[in-house]
Amino acid sequence: MHKVEISEYYLNRAPSVIRLAQIEFGRRTDRVEAVNVAIGNVSLPIHPAMKQRMLSLGSEGPFKNGVVKYTSTVGFDETRRAFLNIIASSGFSTEGLNVQVTDGGSQAMEYVALGICGPAGSGTKPLLLIDAAYTNYPAFARRVGRTNVSVTRRLLDNGKFTLPDISGIERTIEEHGPGAMVVIPYDNPTGHFCDRETLLLLARLCVTHNLWMVSDEAYRELFYVEDKISSIWGVTDKQVPGIEGRRISIETASKVWNACGLRIGALVTDNPEFHRRAVAEATANLCPNAIGQYIFGALAHESHAALQEWYETQRSYYRPLITSLTKEMKERLPGIIVSSPDASIYSVIDVRNITEDGFDAKHFVMYCARKGAVDLDGVRHTLLVAPMEGFYNVVPGETNPGKTQMRIAYVEPPDRMELVPRLLSLLLDNYRAAVQDGLIDEQSRTA
Repeated sequence: MHKVEISEYYLNRAPSVIRLAQIEFGRRTDRVEAVNVAIGNVSLPIHPAMKQRMLSLGSEGPFKNGVVKYTSTVGFDETRRAFLNIIASSGFSTEGLNVQVTDGGSQAMEYVALGICGPAGSGTKPLLLIDAAYTNYPAFARRVGRTNVSVTRRLLDNGKFTLPDISGIERTIEEHGPGAMVVIPYDNPTGHFCDRETLLLLARLCVTHNLWMVSDEAYRELFYVEDKISSIWGVTDKQVPGIEGRRISIETASKVWNACGLRIGALVTDNPEFHRRAVAEATANLCPNAIGQYIFGALAHESHAALQEWYETQRSYYRPLITSLTKEMKERLPGIIVSSPDASIYSVIDVRNITEDGFDAKHFVMYCARKGAVDLDGVRHTLLVAPMEGFYNVVPGETNPGKTQMRIAYVEPPDRMELVPRLLSLLLDNYRAAVQDGLIDEQSRTA
């Protein structure tokens, strides 16, 4: 009897680097407590208006009788108004914007790849990313048979990420003919803040080369520098003639609203035809999560002043946390590079100046997940982080900048986040000692 076959796509599919450490740690049988900062799984409470709806699902609202029907494919009107209210609360006009509710921002990414990019192998219209880029963009492009190309930022010793010069970006555009450029103003994974001037510069490139401009605004309002808010909805024909009609933003309940597990997002565009086509594609999925839509829809009724107060509360939580951990990391590990704490909820750490040649961050991450442990105050701990290798789209033969880099998400409660610098320092010492003693073969990645 012949063995049934699994597709080549599945056979080549490895777990995402943001879940890799967690999966490996889940196989351990020893009693070790993990501080998990590998994935942006926010541990803060959701917005009070959302919480009130969530807690009253059985007593009031559309589900009180236990009936959960499909919604329209485009989503509840109230949920769509919630996304528009949020955009408007940041000071942007929502006139002419079309909102499609999705199952998280992730599904919106898939619809973007399907609606803009050409099939893999056709040689046309890949997705243009700015590396280090959120690892799910290339993953979703591959899932739907599309491709991506990248321009690569460089992490300097001072923690700043630098873009290639404009001529370098234009060479990539001219060589590969992408259909869209993806920008993440409050950046995942780098914590970089893409200011308004840079956004305008990139928008002009999109118009000049006839690209869609896709802005992932999952972390909008989470910035910690003295600057103006930055958003694709602040880039209009007045500043960049021709940009209107090619603008798309990806929205989500996950980060600013602390509702990762709600799985509610949106695809927002000022192009009515793209909106209609994307909704037509979504009819195959029937509708987004009905209960999640209802909970998030509470934000449609919040005043802009109340929403601004919420944003400041979130910033006031993250700003000191990120700043203090950045400082302590540098004190405990002199020479380590930590990305500038400017925006979002992430830092990239680079150990290239404090480790030996051949160090592999992914191997270190696997060591921590599989067997690493240190005693802190009588409790054995390990640290789960995300290797940055998967955030770069490197062609074969080129060195991956992520080989010595890792991403930290500021998602554990503050008392547990405080353990991160100490854990990293001790686990790095243990790992290097194990390599030196021959207990780990770093080159073959076996332990």
